Amino acid sequence: MLIRERIEELERQTLSRYAALSAQSRGRARAEEDDPVRTCYQRDRDRIIHTCKAFRRLSQKTQVFIAPEQDHYRTRLTHTLEVAQIGRTIAKGLRLNEELTEAIALGHDVGHTPFGHAGEWALDEAYRRYDAEAGFAHHEHSLRVVDVLENEGTGLNLTFETRDGILNHTKGERDTAQALEDDLPSTLEAMVIRLADRIAYVNHDIDDAIRAELLTQEDLPADCRRVLGETHSRRIGTMVEDIIERSAEQPRLFMRPQIVQALDDLKDFLFERVYTDEVRAKPENERVRALIGHLFSYYMEHPAELPASFSPADDSEKATARSVCDYIAGMTDRFARNAYVDLFVPRGFR
Repeated sequence: MLIRERIEELERQTLSRYAALSAQSRGRARAEEDDPVRTCYQRDRDRIIHTCKAFRRLSQKTQVFIAPEQDHYRTRLTHTLEVAQIGRTIAKGLRLNEELTEAIALGHDVGHTPFGHAGEWALDEAYRRYDAEAGFAHHEHSLRVVDVLENEGTGLNLTFETRDGILNHTKGERDTAQALEDDLPSTLEAMVIRLADRIAYVNHDIDDAIRAELLTQEDLPADCRRVLGETHSRRIGTMVEDIIERSAEQPRLFMRPQIVQALDDLKDFLFERVYTDEVRAKPENERVRALIGHLFSYYMEHPAELPASFSPADDSEKATARSVCDYIAGMTDRFARNAYVDLFVPRGFR
């Protein structure tokens, strides 16, 4: 018996009846021979880590704070790693498939823009100017990255379950209660990452905002601190433990109403005090909007300056806009700033 077959048999014996078993995957768009050692979900995880250039670029993409001078603020990559850790802890506690959970976590943000959510909003606006029926959303673009853009245009050929989890991880600004009641993704592992994503960003964005002296611990809503705890680790522990306790051997995930409410209150608090704050966030968001808007317009007017791998499929405006959107979405913060300087700042002033 091959090592992979032993692992698959162990999954059948030990995982929850609601877990996604590797041997029962719906497979890949392009059939491949099985690996003798790794399950299909282990291979998905490994492909994202080892061969996905967009994954590596996450280390140079903003989580919340744009171009920070300090070294300890989260990037999109460290956010991804925190989501993976929280997701695996929940999956282990519920006897779900940890490898699938990790693969979804590692791929969930590979389509994110430079400059965080400000960049996502700006790119969506710029793209719609040229194709009103299109638009940009990072979860959809993450799937496009792993399906189409990586590996010289052939994609990573991930399994259906990993792809489904990447596409369906997002909740936007909706409350957690709504996300829990949605039609579920195809696996509980994907639902775990939907929750782990919010648990991670709410807590690490509070930590970064306190480090930036935008908030103090005492600024957090008192009810949230009382329900979830006073420290970063305690808040995460409270939420993770509640999900595991409430969801064991259940076909979907549950959280106690008071914990859901506290999590959503913290999310709303961050949107008001950090993400869209009029004093700090709005001016930076406007600069991001201008930068991405100018880059988009320039490449629409000069498509020949796009790298060869982003050449439009034809000469139509929609095809060009699709290519420009793909190119800008893949930029790191640093690359986007440098491109703007090269194109729009007089060379004598650099």
